[in-house]
Parts: sequence; structure tokens; C-alpha cells
Amino acid sequence: AKFSDFGLSDSILSVLDSIGYETPSPIQEQCITHLLNGEDIIGQAQTGTGKTAAFALPLLDNIDLSLNAPQLLILAPTRELAIQVSEAVQTYARGLKGFHVLPIYGGQSYDVQLRPLKRGVHAVVGTPGRVMDHIKKGTLKLDNIKSFVLDEADEMLKMGFIDDIKWVMERIPEQRQIALFSATMP
Repeated sequence: AKFSDFGLSDSILSVLDSIGYETPSPIQEQCITHLLNGEDIIGQAQTGTGKTAAFALPLLDNIDLSLNAPQLLILAPTRELAIQVSEAVQTYARGLKGFHVLPIYGGQSYDVQLRPLKRGVHAVVGTPGRVMDHIKKGTLKLDNIKSFVLDEADEMLKMGFIDDIKWVMERIPEQRQIALFSATMP
């Protein structure tokens, strides 16, 4: 299979070309079409298998750039992973004019996160606690969320985030797509 087989947009394909991605990894091959079609998935993938691209590429393609509001919400267990995923999303979105992604996590001042949220971001990658705080404060609006990703779900469960995750899920629109990724399956 090639990336061009999946029906990804030209702007995403040209970025993949420029970063030298040629052949999709197994997890990418299994996920991209389902996610482009708006289906929910559970993916089992270790780190280093290309799972970030497996969800980021199709979900970025479903973003409406003219709507300046969060449409993709990704939860990650740690600050490091949130930053890493956010940087990857930024890279894959290079061809999307005016696209903004924001990592939000504890240990960083709210103000740094508030300005971009007020200005408008299309994707948010964050740790459960800080995402909850922003939702409670009304600084992160979920009305336009189309896709919700749980990255390293097994780690988040181990770290005791289950209630936080449920709390966030109850607040995203019902007509949304969910992708859950885990290295092990519960």
C-alpha cells in the first residue's frame, strides 16, 4: 500500500512526501481509512510503530480550517507525550494553511495556554487534568469536537485517569469519533 491509496488530501500527501514517508506502517494501513470514514477504532500499537501518524493524518484531513475552534482533542498521559504528539501534529499539518495545534499540560502557566485558546486552535493535545481545568474554566470549548483520541490509554488507566477521561468524554458532542490507542489491551 502507499499513502496515496487511502484518499488523504493532496496537502497531507505533499507533507508526507517532503518528510520522506513512503510506505505506511501496519498500524497506519489499518487505521487511516477507517478514521477518514469517521469510524471509531481501537488500535493496539507500541510506541515507535507510527501510531501518531496513524490517527493524526486522517483526523487532520477532517478538520475544517475555516472554523476557528477545537475540532480534534487528544488526551495523553504525560506532559512529554503531549508535547511530542503536538509537535508531530504540527509537522503533519504543515500544508494546512492557518492550522493551529496547542499542547496543554500542568506545570505550565495558564496564560501561556489561554492566549492561543482565545485566538482559536483547531487541535488540542493535553493531559487529562489540565484539559479538565480548561473545560471547567470555560477556556476550552468542546462544542465543535469531531474527533477524540486517547493515546497510550493503558498508561492513562494505570495512572488513575479513568474518572477524568470519563468526565471529559461526557462533555464532548455525541456525534464524535473516538480513537483509542494502547500498547496492551485491557
